[in-house]
Amino acid sequence: MNNHFTRTLVTTALPYANGPVHLGHLAGVYLPADIYVRFKRLQGEDIIHIGGSDEHGVPITITADKEGISPQDVVDRYHRLNLDAFARCGISFDYYGRTSSESHCRTAQEFFQEINAKGVFIKRKERHFFDPETKRFLSDRYVTGTCPICSNPEANGDQCEQCGTHLNPRELIEPRSKLSNKVPELRETLHWYFPLGRFQEQLESYVNSHEGDWRMNVLNYTRTWLKQGLNDRAITRDLHWGIPVPVDSEEARGKVLYVWFDAVLGYISFTREWAERQGRPELWRDYWQNSDCRIIHFIGKDNVVFHTLMFPAILMAWNERRTEGVYSLADNVPASEFMNFEGRKFSKSRNYAVYLGDFLDKFPADTLRYTIAMNYPENKDSDFSWLDFQNRTNGELADTLGNFIKRSIDFTNSKFNGEIPYECTEEDWTSLGIDWQECFEKLDNAYEQFHFRDAAALTMQIARSANRFLTDSEPWRVLKSDPEAAARTMALSVNLCYTLAIAWYPVIPDTANRIYAMLGFSETLDEALKNGTVSWGMARFPRLGKGHKLSAQSEILFRKIDDKDIAPELEKIERLLAEIGKEEVEAQESMHFKPEIRFEDFLNVDLRVATVTACEKVKKTDKLLKLQLKVGSKKRQVLAGIAQSYTPEAIIGKNVILVANLAERKIRGELSQGMILAVEGNDGKLNLVEVDGSGVNGKIVQ
Repeated sequence: MNNHFTRTLVTTALPYANGPVHLGHLAGVYLPADIYVRFKRLQGEDIIHIGGSDEHGVPITITADKEGISPQDVVDRYHRLNLDAFARCGISFDYYGRTSSESHCRTAQEFFQEINAKGVFIKRKERHFFDPETKRFLSDRYVTGTCPICSNPEANGDQCEQCGTHLNPRELIEPRSKLSNKVPELRETLHWYFPLGRFQEQLESYVNSHEGDWRMNVLNYTRTWLKQGLNDRAITRDLHWGIPVPVDSEEARGKVLYVWFDAVLGYISFTREWAERQGRPELWRDYWQNSDCRIIHFIGKDNVVFHTLMFPAILMAWNERRTEGVYSLADNVPASEFMNFEGRKFSKSRNYAVYLGDFLDKFPADTLRYTIAMNYPENKDSDFSWLDFQNRTNGELADTLGNFIKRSIDFTNSKFNGEIPYECTEEDWTSLGIDWQECFEKLDNAYEQFHFRDAAALTMQIARSANRFLTDSEPWRVLKSDPEAAARTMALSVNLCYTLAIAWYPVIPDTANRIYAMLGFSETLDEALKNGTVSWGMARFPRLGKGHKLSAQSEILFRKIDDKDIAPELEKIERLLAEIGKEEVEAQESMHFKPEIRFEDFLNVDLRVATVTACEKVKKTDKLLKLQLKVGSKKRQVLAGIAQSYTPEAIIGKNVILVANLAERKIRGELSQGMILAVEGNDGKLNLVEVDGSGVNGKIVQ
């Protein structure tokens, strides 16, 4: 982190407003951002947290079509639902906007017009499927047909769910429109493209400047794209829902801005809306057009390139030939890995998920925040399980933290009239056995470097030390024989409660506020932060002097979770897994219904071990990899839809199984000379069938 920054802008990825957010979303984006923002507020930093709903794009219209309602009805419902869930979970946005707002529309169109006026965009005519009955061009997901690979008659235009092959709608056999079930026509249409390659050198320099600052997963994802060369990317679509292309011509009629271009600009338009609400309409420039501001984008790993390449390229295009109104680029993009659920990937389509609102109907937000923080998927996928949630709530929150706080408050209230009976000295504080300087240096570093799991674990260590100190000191036993020792113990214990209230505020803010109230403060920690009467540094030393009056009431901070509390959740998982297992079995069985072949036919399939010698992404697609294979003395080129499961570098040198005598075919204009074998796992990822050992290249698989 550069030390010259005087303020910080935090943004969080915009969730699609076509469904409720689940715990995977919370763990990957919103909770880590909130933890960081609360920590920086405690440090007295000028920081704002901007988020909002992504309310355009095909998923919205598909949901609307299924339910027979308007897209606006869909986004209104889920915007309210998700904003309410975030508020209940303590996600403290300074502003939460909507991409369907008029001000956002103006911002997105302003960017388009500025960049278009500079001649950056490229216009290109193409042929796309058109439904003559509904008079609409069809996006990939609105086309269905027979898969050319496995003959599944219900394959989608972007992917066949049965065999996993990623497709172009024009590859489908007997394609038809999902809107009318009619055969679509190929019609010419014009679209605007953003030439990412034009900014390749600038982007490489930008990314390289953050070597050592950005997480390795972010650098690796980004550099894979850069290594393969950046291509033109469409920024308009033929769709009835979205921001109209701001060009006054017939060719722009019926076209909207592509959601990838529109959505990231929401960070800017929402900051503008926030500034207007502050009564200072130009205040947003202090965050977006000021080199003193640090911009941080919290996202999941599936959104990396949108924030490290595409959004920066848009800002670079705006900044060209400008001396004023220049936008700053993000200083950091701390992308998380995925959080799975009970060992499997969250799946909305199968309802295999825990939705945030549903969870908060049953359990307190802080128990969830703590469990997720302790399992934060920083550099590898993690897992949420109900048993882990139960064990952490009962063993760590209730038995350690909650137990210590209640014992300290209750004993001081009952034996010392609710007043701190002793003036703690620095020597007393040091005698606790905690190296406070080292402890808070570690905490500071953990938060600054986005190591939120480490931060939560370090804070729990303080609670464990405090609990152990109170238990070992036994003030209830020595009260009569050595009242001064008992008084010293309780003064230290109550001051430890104060330290824990502040230290826990970033992770479990509601609990921190409740502890603060039990310590006798009339204002909440939230209010104290705004009033400047509390800060992060105040947690390092005893602040409550002799005679400080506590609240007359204490409370149990955490109710233990019984087996019966999570039994319905475990039963639900069993039912879902049974249904999913049945679906998987049925899917496997359905694959047996292909036309029967003779043994002699099978012998005609030439399966060979091939070695991957080179690999790169196929241009204009996020799903296909182009593999160069060595098969004995022969060389082959094969296209495989595995780009979302493997990076090109990860499969070079692997021995794979090739269907060597499959007829050649062209995919996306590239020649594919065979097919490699892969199996889809429970997490939805494709796993290559590999062969170990040396000397196997070119051998027949028998």
